[in-house]
Amino acid sequence: MTTSIYPFTAIVGQEDMKLALVLNIINPALGGVLIKGEKGTAKSTAVRALADLLPAMEVTAGCRFQCDPHSPANLCAGCRDRRNAGHAVTGKPAKMRVIELPVSATEDRVVGTLDIEHAIKEGEKRFEPGILADANRNILYVDEINLLDDHVVDVLLDAAAMGVNTVEREGVSYSHPAKFVLVGTMNPEEGDIRPQLVDRFGLSVTVKGEHEPQQRVEVIKRRLAYEQDPERFTVQYEAEQQQLAGQITQARQLLPKINLPDDLLLLTAKVAIVLEVDGHRADITVIKTAITLAAFAGRTTVTPEDLRQAARLALPHRMRRRPFEEGVLDWDKIEAVFTEHRA
Repeated sequence: MTTSIYPFTAIVGQEDMKLALVLNIINPALGGVLIKGEKGTAKSTAVRALADLLPAMEVTAGCRFQCDPHSPANLCAGCRDRRNAGHAVTGKPAKMRVIELPVSATEDRVVGTLDIEHAIKEGEKRFEPGILADANRNILYVDEINLLDDHVVDVLLDAAAMGVNTVEREGVSYSHPAKFVLVGTMNPEEGDIRPQLVDRFGLSVTVKGEHEPQQRVEVIKRRLAYEQDPERFTVQYEAEQQQLAGQITQARQLLPKINLPDDLLLLTAKVAIVLEVDGHRADITVIKTAITLAAFAGRTTVTPEDLRQAARLALPHRMRRRPFEEGVLDWDKIEAVFTEHRA
């Protein structure tokens, strides 16, 4: 018996959250998304719905890390050894999954463990995979990430940035691919997250319940209809689901072909300087996001509007702020930079 998933395209409102999730699926190099908001705002529903929306990907048969058989550079050690030995590395279809990381997870549970005693006695590595092994080429979902141990969050963000998980114990090390889309959700009322960690998320959005009466009514109507007959409800959104899935697939193929005019690089730098953003991660993320937005729109050239939209997703959580305060963008300063660019 299969459990129906609420359709992604049936979620009412929350456009920034949905866009940030889609952009990370198109381009995992963005570095994930942090979703802040009150309870009951469809955060977890959106994450699970997005994974269900996507068509099956091809994974290497028998591989613990779901390696892509068509990407030799990203194979795990086992798949690489089989390929080098002349054995066929065959693929099979598999749906993208949402791998959930519990708040109580220890570092060993996340990264995996090495059997040092076996390595000493037998002279070979024995690795017990952790959550990051399951997460490779999937979505890693961490609810209440603000309650997770800071060291574990560091490990997650390192793996997300590098695309590789490396475990070292007593001079013995083991590495495996760990390319995943990191999605963290949190309710700010339950505690904050260190600014140093927030900065390493590519995008950040804040979600709230709908305050327009008709929108709230629509949320209720759709949820009741889904609970009454999930299959019938899902069929109603099948065309929209297929259209969005096709748009995502097309954007992935278009991504390497996007042209970025040099003047937009300068525009991005000026925005970062005017806002006094620390470091260069913000500039790079804004550019990556703008490129992904262009691909999602089916265009091959980035526009100033792509940059403006990218700034809304990539900059607020990087603004200097006091503890427990939200970063706020000064849009007057940003618009002044864009106006000067157009002149």
